[in-house]
Amino acid sequence: MKIAIIGAGNIGGNLTRRLTGLGHEVAVANSRGPETLVDLVTETGAVALPVEQVARDAEVVVVTIPQRSVPDLPAGLLDAAADGAVVVDTGNYYPQRDGRIAEIEDGLTESEWVARQLGRPVVKAFNNVYADHLVTAGRPADDPSRPALPVAGDDPEAKDVVIALLDELGFDGVDAGPLSESWRQQPGTAVYGTDLPAEQLRQALADAEPGRPDEWRA
Repeated sequence: MKIAIIGAGNIGGNLTRRLTGLGHEVAVANSRGPETLVDLVTETGAVALPVEQVARDAEVVVVTIPQRSVPDLPAGLLDAAADGAVVVDTGNYYPQRDGRIAEIEDGLTESEWVARQLGRPVVKAFNNVYADHLVTAGRPADDPSRPALPVAGDDPEAKDVVIALLDELGFDGVDAGPLSESWRQQPGTAVYGTDLPAEQLRQALADAEPGRPDEWRA
């Protein structure tokens, strides 16, 4: 599969490592330019491109940058992606880093806000996992300790694509409902930063209560 990764930080870098290792064709970009990604490219065999070009023909586009930076992405960034490309948002809103984003503070979920900025539907995934666990925590499908990750979005087929990638990476994907329910996996919830197996994750999602805790507000 042809996958574009926008952002080469902890999550983006480790997704680049894992997905190239699984045989996917990965292009990666960051805000500082391809020349700053030489080490990652040498390590993984991924292709580094300018942000404006990275999504070209991609079947999956992973946006893994700070929330504050999403509005600064180039206009039309996703126009050259493959027809029906799945866009994945891994981000979390951290007011101490991102500043105050009024729409999120007023109750819009983080990924609904990202979808509005991009002008495209997104699937929220990879936001509750520690970056190093993408490398160390995956388990075979028959391992009872296999961790699960929530996947929220409005398009069932797009979610299936992400869940299939999770399976390749060694995680169970749990359908966490529509994007409007993705607050259940945001910072401050019981699933954030956990490696729960699938049934426990489903229960934690179901038990989540709306409202952003004060420590996660601006």
